[in-house]
Amino acid sequence: MNHEILHDRRVRNVQWRDLVRPTGVQIVNELLLIFPWLSASLVFAHLADTRHWLWYAPAMSCSFVFFLTGLRVVHNGYHYALGISRQATEWVILVLSVLMGWSLHAVQVNHLRHHKYCMSDEDVEATSARMSPWQALLFGPVFPLLLLWHGCRHGRPNQRLWIAAEILAWLAVVFAVIFWLNVAWLRYHVCCMMIGECMTAFFAVWTVHHDCDRYHVFARTSTGVWRNRLTFNMFLHLEHHLFPAVPTCNLPRLAERLQVAVPDLRKWEVFSLDNDSTEG
Repeated sequence: MNHEILHDRRVRNVQWRDLVRPTGVQIVNELLLIFPWLSASLVFAHLADTRHWLWYAPAMSCSFVFFLTGLRVVHNGYHYALGISRQATEWVILVLSVLMGWSLHAVQVNHLRHHKYCMSDEDVEATSARMSPWQALLFGPVFPLLLLWHGCRHGRPNQRLWIAAEILAWLAVVFAVIFWLNVAWLRYHVCCMMIGECMTAFFAVWTVHHDCDRYHVFARTSTGVWRNRLTFNMFLHLEHHLFPAVPTCNLPRLAERLQVAVPDLRKWEVFSLDNDSTEG
């Protein structure tokens, strides 16, 4: 990547290596993060089917948080930053692929290329970042297919095997839901995950890269303790791009160090619709 920020001596002098390895407690918390939200969403969906449809409101809220936390866990998996072995990480990615409704090994191939070629023509993942908000939303259903195609195209042979296994597993789930299992909460979950995958082009890409470019500011960030807690620190994206080996659970500490070392760096906000500085 040919980014001016990466050549800034102040950034290069920031201490980050002590943040790379999560503690045992952090590892357990990360691996269990999705399950309360997944369980709650399925319970509420069952109540909506058996008691009253209004239970779908909390069900959808929990499904949204499940998908967000799932993105956080698998994103750390893409960079092998979960604190577990590489082989165990591959299985975590496969399980999340089945739970979240797509081949996340295919996404991993594109995501690592995104870091290598960030905001360049080779960066397929950032395609929607160059669009308007509405274009990014409409592009959503195409985005998972695009990532699957390029994941198979650029992936190594072992990655293609994982991709094939994940697609076959998900197709088996969909087939079972349509033709075999008459379970309302499972149908609900499959539909929610398919919608979630169609929204990633906007929420996971456009929000953190819109109006950015290859040579200057290439990713946005989020300030405010509570804002980051509510979004599970997933919008500390500039920090992630600068030091991708740092797991998400330690990004707030990294952000504090960057703020002290380079106070003029963290200006472009995820929640700003333009490229103006949030200062002044």
